[in-house]
Amino acid sequence: MVSLVGRSFLTLKDFTPEEIMYMIDLAADLKDKKKKGISTEYCKGKNVALIFEKTSTRTRCSFEVAAHDLGMGSTYLDPSGSQIGKKESIEDTARVLGRMYEGIEYRGFGQERVEELAEYAGVPVWNGLTNEYHPTQMIADLLTIKEKFGCLKGLKFVYMGDARYNMGNSLMIACAKMGIDFVACTSKNYFPTKELVDQCMEYASESGSTITLTEDVEAGTKDANVIYTDVWVSMGEPAEVWAERIKELSPYQVNKKVMDNTAENSIFMHCLPAFHDLKTEVGQEVYEKFGLAELEVTDEVFESEKSVVFDEAENRMHSIKAIMLATLGGYHLA
Repeated sequence: MVSLVGRSFLTLKDFTPEEIMYMIDLAADLKDKKKKGISTEYCKGKNVALIFEKTSTRTRCSFEVAAHDLGMGSTYLDPSGSQIGKKESIEDTARVLGRMYEGIEYRGFGQERVEELAEYAGVPVWNGLTNEYHPTQMIADLLTIKEKFGCLKGLKFVYMGDARYNMGNSLMIACAKMGIDFVACTSKNYFPTKELVDQCMEYASESGSTITLTEDVEAGTKDANVIYTDVWVSMGEPAEVWAERIKELSPYQVNKKVMDNTAENSIFMHCLPAFHDLKTEVGQEVYEKFGLAELEVTDEVFESEKSVVFDEAENRMHSIKAIMLATLGGYHLA
Protein backbone atom coordinates (compact mmCIF):
# COMPACT_ATOMS: atom_id res chain seq x y z
CA MET A 1 0.00 0.00 0.00
CA VAL A 2 1.30 3.46 -0.95
CA SER A 3 1.75 5.87 1.97
CA LEU A 4 3.17 9.35 1.53
CA VAL A 5 2.26 10.68 4.98
CA GLY A 6 4.90 13.00 6.39
CA ARG A 7 6.82 13.35 3.12
CA SER A 8 7.66 16.60 1.37
CA PHE A 9 6.83 17.11 -2.32
CA LEU A 10 9.83 18.85 -3.89
CA THR A 11 10.46 17.11 -7.23
CA LEU A 12 9.05 14.02 -8.96
CA LYS A 13 12.57 12.56 -8.90
CA ASP A 14 11.82 11.64 -5.27
CA PHE A 15 8.78 9.48 -6.15
CA THR A 16 8.22 6.10 -7.77
CA PRO A 17 5.81 5.66 -10.71
CA GLU A 18 3.46 3.85 -8.30
CA GLU A 19 3.50 6.80 -5.89
CA ILE A 20 2.94 9.30 -8.71
CA MET A 21 0.00 7.26 -10.02
CA TYR A 22 -1.44 7.14 -6.52
CA MET A 23 -1.50 10.96 -6.42
CA ILE A 24 -3.09 11.11 -9.88
CA ASP A 25 -5.79 8.61 -8.85
CA LEU A 26 -6.37 10.41 -5.54
CA ALA A 27 -6.77 13.70 -7.45
CA ALA A 28 -9.35 12.04 -9.73
CA ASP A 29 -11.21 10.69 -6.68
CA LEU A 30 -11.26 14.11 -4.98
CA LYS A 31 -12.37 15.76 -8.23
CA ASP A 32 -15.27 13.30 -8.51
CA LYS A 33 -16.28 14.00 -4.90
CA LYS A 34 -16.14 17.76 -5.55
CA LYS A 35 -18.40 17.44 -8.60
CA LYS A 36 -20.88 15.35 -6.58
CA GLY A 37 -20.87 17.78 -3.65
CA ILE A 38 -19.35 15.23 -1.25
CA SER A 39 -17.47 16.82 1.65
CA THR A 40 -13.72 16.14 1.83
CA GLU A 41 -12.84 17.85 5.12
CA TYR A 42 -10.31 15.14 6.01
CA CYS A 43 -7.81 17.64 7.46
CA LYS A 44 -10.15 19.65 9.67
CA GLY A 45 -8.31 21.60 12.36
CA LYS A 46 -5.04 21.77 10.43
CA ASN A 47 -3.42 24.86 8.94
CA VAL A 48 -0.99 25.48 6.07
CA ALA A 49 1.37 28.37 5.27
CA LEU A 50 1.65 29.48 1.65
CA ILE A 51 4.92 31.30 0.91
CA PHE A 52 4.94 33.10 -2.45
CA GLU A 53 8.19 34.81 -3.38
CA LYS A 54 6.84 34.65 -6.95
CA THR A 55 3.15 35.52 -7.29
CA SER A 56 0.71 33.29 -9.19
CA THR A 57 -3.01 33.21 -9.89
CA ARG A 58 -3.47 29.47 -10.41
CA THR A 59 -1.09 28.19 -7.75
CA ARG A 60 -2.39 30.50 -5.01
CA CYS A 61 -6.06 29.89 -5.80
CA SER A 62 -5.47 26.14 -6.10
CA PHE A 63 -3.77 25.88 -2.71
CA GLU A 64 -6.32 28.13 -0.96
CA VAL A 65 -9.40 26.38 -2.38
CA ALA A 66 -7.85 22.93 -1.88
CA ALA A 67 -6.98 23.73 1.75
CA HIS A 68 -10.50 25.06 2.37
CA ASP A 69 -12.10 21.95 0.79
CA LEU A 70 -9.96 19.78 3.09
CA GLY A 71 -11.20 21.75 6.10
CA MET A 72 -7.91 23.59 6.68
CA GLY A 73 -7.02 27.19 7.33
CA SER A 74 -4.37 28.85 5.16
CA THR A 75 -2.09 31.88 5.57
CA TYR A 76 -0.84 33.57 2.39
CA LEU A 77 2.59 35.20 2.66
CA ASP A 78 3.34 37.34 -0.40
CA PRO A 79 6.79 38.70 -1.35
CA SER A 80 6.30 41.68 1.00
CA GLY A 81 4.78 39.64 3.84
CA SER A 82 7.64 37.24 4.47
CA GLN A 83 11.11 38.00 5.85
CA ILE A 84 12.49 34.69 4.56
CA GLY A 85 16.15 35.11 3.71
CA LYS A 86 16.06 38.86 4.47
CA LYS A 87 15.67 39.44 8.21
CA GLU A 88 15.33 35.74 9.02
CA SER A 89 17.18 32.78 7.59
CA ILE A 90 15.33 30.03 5.71
CA GLU A 91 16.38 27.60 8.44
CA ASP A 92 14.86 29.75 11.22
CA THR A 93 11.73 30.52 9.20
CA ALA A 94 11.20 26.80 8.61
CA ARG A 95 11.52 25.99 12.31
CA VAL A 96 9.08 28.76 13.29
CA LEU A 97 6.43 27.93 10.69
CA GLY A 98 6.81 24.20 11.37
CA ARG A 99 5.68 24.85 14.97
CA MET A 100 2.52 26.65 13.82
CA TYR A 101 1.47 24.85 10.64
CA GLU A 102 0.98 21.25 9.55
CA GLY A 103 2.33 21.96 6.06
CA ILE A 104 4.18 24.68 4.11
CA GLU A 105 3.98 25.59 0.43
CA TYR A 106 6.87 27.48 -1.18
CA ARG A 107 6.86 29.17 -4.60
CA GLY A 108 9.93 31.15 -5.54
CA PHE A 109 13.41 30.93 -6.97
CA GLY A 110 16.21 28.41 -6.35
CA GLN A 111 15.40 24.77 -5.59
CA GLU A 112 17.87 24.93 -2.71
CA ARG A 113 15.45 27.27 -0.86
CA VAL A 114 12.56 24.80 -0.82
CA GLU A 115 15.00 21.96 -0.03
CA GLU A 116 16.26 23.87 3.01
CA LEU A 117 12.72 24.63 4.16
CA ALA A 118 11.91 20.92 3.98
CA GLU A 119 15.09 19.98 5.85
CA TYR A 120 14.26 22.12 8.90
CA ALA A 121 10.45 22.52 8.98
CA GLY A 122 9.59 19.15 10.52
CA VAL A 123 6.34 19.12 8.47
CA PRO A 124 5.61 18.39 4.79
CA VAL A 125 6.80 21.11 2.41
CA TRP A 126 5.30 21.41 -1.10
CA ASN A 127 7.11 22.94 -4.05
CA GLY A 128 4.71 25.36 -5.78
CA LEU A 129 7.45 26.23 -8.32
CA THR A 130 11.18 26.87 -8.31
CA ASN A 131 13.55 27.79 -11.13
CA GLU A 132 14.37 24.10 -11.57
CA TYR A 133 11.10 22.20 -10.96
CA HIS A 134 7.31 22.55 -10.95
CA PRO A 135 6.07 19.22 -9.56
CA THR A 136 2.52 20.23 -8.54
CA GLN A 137 1.87 21.19 -12.18
CA MET A 138 2.98 17.69 -13.22
CA ILE A 139 0.28 15.87 -11.26
CA ALA A 140 -2.32 18.17 -12.84
CA ASP A 141 -0.87 17.58 -16.31
CA LEU A 142 -0.70 13.81 -15.91
CA LEU A 143 -4.28 13.76 -14.57
CA THR A 144 -5.42 15.78 -17.61
CA ILE A 145 -3.64 13.45 -20.05
CA LYS A 146 -5.07 10.36 -18.32
CA GLU A 147 -8.57 11.86 -18.47
CA LYS A 148 -8.25 12.50 -22.22
CA PHE A 149 -6.57 9.25 -23.29
CA GLY A 150 -7.49 6.80 -20.53
CA CYS A 151 -3.81 5.90 -20.10
CA LEU A 152 -0.31 7.35 -19.92
CA LYS A 153 2.08 4.62 -21.03
CA GLY A 154 3.02 4.60 -24.71
CA LEU A 155 1.84 8.12 -25.57
CA LYS A 156 4.08 10.58 -27.46
CA PHE A 157 4.53 13.91 -25.65
CA VAL A 158 6.25 16.91 -27.28
CA TYR A 159 7.43 19.98 -25.39
CA MET A 160 8.16 23.00 -27.61
CA GLY A 161 10.05 26.10 -26.47
CA ASP A 162 12.60 26.69 -23.71
CA ALA A 163 13.25 23.22 -22.24
CA ARG A 164 16.04 24.28 -19.83
CA TYR A 165 14.01 25.25 -16.78
CA ASN A 166 11.22 24.12 -14.46
CA MET A 167 8.59 23.11 -17.02
CA GLY A 168 10.87 21.35 -19.50
CA ASN A 169 12.77 19.64 -16.66
CA SER A 170 9.67 18.51 -14.80
CA LEU A 171 7.80 17.29 -17.86
CA MET A 172 10.79 15.23 -18.99
CA ILE A 173 11.02 13.64 -15.52
CA ALA A 174 7.26 12.99 -15.37
CA CYS A 175 7.13 11.40 -18.83
CA ALA A 176 10.23 9.28 -18.25
CA LYS A 177 8.87 7.98 -14.94
CA MET A 178 5.39 7.21 -16.30
CA GLY A 179 6.30 5.50 -19.58
CA ILE A 180 5.48 8.40 -21.91
CA ASP A 181 7.81 9.04 -24.88
CA PHE A 182 9.20 12.56 -24.35
CA VAL A 183 10.41 14.88 -27.10
CA ALA A 184 12.02 18.28 -26.47
CA CYS A 185 11.52 20.10 -29.78
CA THR A 186 13.51 23.32 -29.71
CA SER A 187 16.79 25.02 -30.60
CA LYS A 188 19.78 23.07 -29.24
CA ASN A 189 20.60 26.14 -27.11
CA TYR A 190 17.40 25.45 -25.17
CA PHE A 191 17.81 21.71 -24.58
CA PRO A 192 17.74 20.48 -20.96
CA THR A 193 21.08 19.76 -19.27
CA LYS A 194 22.96 16.57 -20.15
CA GLU A 195 22.99 15.58 -16.48
CA LEU A 196 19.19 15.62 -16.23
CA VAL A 197 18.75 13.99 -19.64
CA ASP A 198 21.03 11.12 -18.56
CA GLN A 199 19.07 10.73 -15.32
CA CYS A 200 15.77 10.68 -17.23
CA MET A 201 17.21 8.14 -19.68
CA GLU A 202 17.59 5.81 -16.69
CA TYR A 203 13.97 6.40 -15.63
CA ALA A 204 12.85 5.83 -19.23
CA SER A 205 14.75 2.55 -19.51
CA GLU A 206 12.85 1.31 -16.44
CA SER A 207 9.43 2.48 -17.70
CA GLY A 208 9.93 1.48 -21.34
CA SER A 209 9.79 5.01 -22.75
CA THR A 210 12.17 7.18 -24.78
CA ILE A 211 13.80 10.63 -24.55
CA THR A 212 14.40 12.58 -27.77
CA LEU A 213 15.97 16.03 -28.25
CA THR A 214 15.45 17.54 -31.71
CA GLU A 215 15.51 20.83 -33.60
CA ASP A 216 13.33 19.34 -36.37
CA VAL A 217 9.71 20.48 -35.87
CA GLU A 218 8.20 18.20 -38.51
CA ALA A 219 9.95 15.05 -37.27
CA GLY A 220 9.59 15.99 -33.60
CA THR A 221 5.84 16.59 -33.69
CA LYS A 222 4.93 13.80 -36.14
CA ASP A 223 2.01 11.73 -34.75
CA ALA A 224 2.34 13.31 -31.29
CA ASN A 225 -0.50 12.77 -28.82
CA VAL A 226 0.33 15.83 -26.70
CA ILE A 227 1.83 19.16 -27.75
CA TYR A 228 2.86 21.31 -24.79
CA THR A 229 4.39 24.78 -24.58
CA ASP A 230 5.04 27.53 -22.06
CA VAL A 231 5.93 31.22 -22.14
CA TRP A 232 9.32 32.00 -23.67
CA VAL A 233 10.34 34.43 -20.93
CA SER A 234 9.78 33.52 -17.27
CA MET A 235 8.75 35.77 -14.41
CA GLY A 236 11.74 37.65 -13.00
CA GLU A 237 13.88 37.43 -16.14
CA PRO A 238 15.16 40.76 -17.57
CA ALA A 239 13.27 42.36 -20.47
CA GLU A 240 16.42 42.21 -22.64
CA VAL A 241 16.05 38.46 -23.17
CA TRP A 242 12.86 38.90 -25.23
CA ALA A 243 14.71 39.66 -28.49
CA GLU A 244 16.96 36.60 -28.18
CA ARG A 245 14.11 34.25 -27.23
CA ILE A 246 11.85 35.46 -30.03
CA LYS A 247 14.63 34.99 -32.59
CA GLU A 248 15.55 31.50 -31.36
CA LEU A 249 12.13 30.14 -30.43
CA SER A 250 9.78 31.56 -33.09
CA PRO A 251 10.33 28.47 -35.30
CA TYR A 252 8.91 26.44 -32.38
CA GLN A 253 5.63 28.33 -32.04
CA VAL A 254 2.65 25.98 -31.74
CA ASN A 255 0.40 26.74 -34.71
CA LYS A 256 -2.06 24.98 -37.00
CA LYS A 257 0.73 23.50 -39.14
CA VAL A 258 2.24 21.88 -36.03
CA MET A 259 -1.12 20.52 -34.84
CA ASP A 260 -1.96 19.20 -38.33
CA ASN A 261 1.21 17.08 -38.13
CA THR A 262 0.14 15.38 -34.89
CA ALA A 263 -2.03 12.33 -34.21
CA GLU A 264 -5.74 12.63 -34.96
CA ASN A 265 -6.62 12.48 -31.25
CA SER A 266 -3.91 14.95 -30.16
CA ILE A 267 -4.36 17.64 -27.51
CA PHE A 268 -2.70 21.00 -26.84
CA MET A 269 -1.55 21.88 -23.31
CA HIS A 270 -0.12 24.99 -21.65
CA CYS A 271 0.44 25.68 -17.95
CA LEU A 272 -0.70 29.33 -18.41
CA PRO A 273 -0.60 32.27 -18.58
CA ALA A 274 -0.21 32.26 -22.38
CA PHE A 275 0.62 35.00 -24.86
CA HIS A 276 -1.81 34.08 -27.63
CA ASP A 277 -3.40 37.50 -28.26
CA LEU A 278 -3.04 41.21 -27.44
CA LYS A 279 -5.28 41.25 -24.37
CA THR A 280 -2.40 41.60 -21.86
CA GLU A 281 -0.01 44.45 -21.09
CA VAL A 282 3.01 42.26 -21.85
CA GLY A 283 1.41 41.06 -25.08
CA GLN A 284 0.87 44.67 -26.16
CA GLU A 285 4.45 45.65 -25.28
CA VAL A 286 5.88 42.74 -27.25
CA TYR A 287 3.65 43.59 -30.22
CA GLU A 288 4.74 47.23 -30.20
CA LYS A 289 8.42 46.28 -29.99
CA PHE A 290 8.58 43.17 -32.20
CA GLY A 291 5.37 43.25 -34.25
CA LEU A 292 4.20 39.81 -33.03
CA ALA A 293 0.55 39.43 -32.00
CA GLU A 294 1.05 35.81 -30.87
CA LEU A 295 4.08 34.22 -29.26
CA GLU A 296 4.48 30.61 -28.08
CA VAL A 297 1.04 29.57 -29.39
CA THR A 298 -1.37 31.03 -31.91
CA ASP A 299 -4.83 32.10 -30.80
CA GLU A 300 -6.27 29.65 -33.35
CA VAL A 301 -4.68 26.68 -31.56
CA PHE A 302 -5.26 28.05 -28.05
CA GLU A 303 -9.00 28.42 -28.70
CA SER A 304 -9.35 25.22 -30.76
CA GLU A 305 -11.14 22.00 -29.81
CA LYS A 306 -7.76 20.33 -29.26
CA SER A 307 -6.89 22.79 -26.49
CA VAL A 308 -7.41 21.43 -22.96
CA VAL A 309 -5.71 24.30 -21.13
CA PHE A 310 -8.67 25.16 -18.91
CA ASP A 311 -9.29 21.53 -17.93
CA GLU A 312 -5.59 21.49 -17.06
CA ALA A 313 -5.91 24.71 -15.02
CA GLU A 314 -8.86 23.32 -13.05
CA ASN A 315 -6.91 20.15 -12.37
CA ARG A 316 -4.24 22.19 -10.57
CA MET A 317 -6.65 22.52 -7.66
CA HIS A 318 -7.69 18.85 -7.56
CA SER A 319 -4.08 17.65 -7.82
CA ILE A 320 -2.77 20.05 -5.17
CA LYS A 321 -5.57 18.86 -2.88
CA ALA A 322 -4.41 15.29 -3.49
CA ILE A 323 -0.75 16.14 -2.80
CA MET A 324 -1.59 17.87 0.49
CA LEU A 325 -3.97 15.11 1.60
CA ALA A 326 -1.56 12.30 0.67
CA THR A 327 1.27 13.88 2.68
CA LEU A 328 -0.79 15.11 5.65
CA GLY A 329 -2.90 11.95 6.02
CA GLY A 330 -6.52 11.62 7.12
CA TYR A 331 -7.80 9.67 4.12
CA HIS A 332 -6.41 6.85 1.98
CA LEU A 333 -7.62 5.86 -1.46
CA ALA A 334 -8.76 2.23 -1.41
